[in-house]
Amino acid sequence: MWQRHKFYWLQKSFVFSVLISLLFLTVAFFINQRANNYTAIHASNYVTDILLDNLPSVDVHLAFSEGAVLFVLILAAILFYDPKYIPFALKSIAVFILIRSFFMILTHLAPPVNEIYIDPTDFIARLSSGNDLFFSGHTGLPFLLAFIFWERKSLRYFFFLCSALGGVAVILGHLHYSIDVFSALFISFGIFHICKRLFLKDFQLLDRKD
Repeated sequence: MWQRHKFYWLQKSFVFSVLISLLFLTVAFFINQRANNYTAIHASNYVTDILLDNLPSVDVHLAFSEGAVLFVLILAAILFYDPKYIPFALKSIAVFILIRSFFMILTHLAPPVNEIYIDPTDFIARLSSGNDLFFSGHTGLPFLLAFIFWERKSLRYFFFLCSALGGVAVILGHLHYSIDVFSALFISFGIFHICKRLFLKDFQLLDRKD
C-alpha cells in the first residue's frame, strides 16, 4: 500500500488533480448549503405517495444518520488504501452534489407527512435542511460509487447494498418520497457517464494495475 502512495504522491500531475478535486468538492458543498437554505425558505406542501401512504413510519435514525457517518469513514478508508481512485471519485461526488443542488431548487415540496424526527445536531442534519428531497443522496451516492469501483467486485456489491439499504431506510422513515429514491438510480448512472467524459484522465487512471 505504501508503495502505491509513494508512486502517486510523487507525481505532480496527480497531486494537482487531487487539489483540484478538493477545491471542486468544497465549492460543491458551499453551493449545496445555499440550495438547502433556499429550499427551506420556499418549501410548500407535502403530497401523497403510493408507498408512503401504505407504509407505517419506522424509526431508521441509526441507519440514516450514524449509518451515513460510517459510510463516509469506510469510503475514506477505501480511498486511502488505493489513492488512484481519489481524483475521479472526489470530482464525481462534487458533480453529484452540484446536480442534486440544482434539482433541489426546482421544485419545493415539503417533507412527507409522518417523517421521523432527526436531531438537528446530527451529522446529516448539518448538511441538510430536511427539504432537500429530490433526489435521494442516501440512495444515489452509493449507486454512483458502485460504478466508480466497478472493477473491484466486492466494493461494487458493497456500494449496491448500501444504495439499497439507504433507499429502504429513507422510505421507511418517510424522509423521502418514492420518486426521490427511484430516480436517484437513473440520475446517478447518468452522472457516472458524464464524469467519465469530463474527467477522462482521472478515469483512465482507474485501469492501472498496481
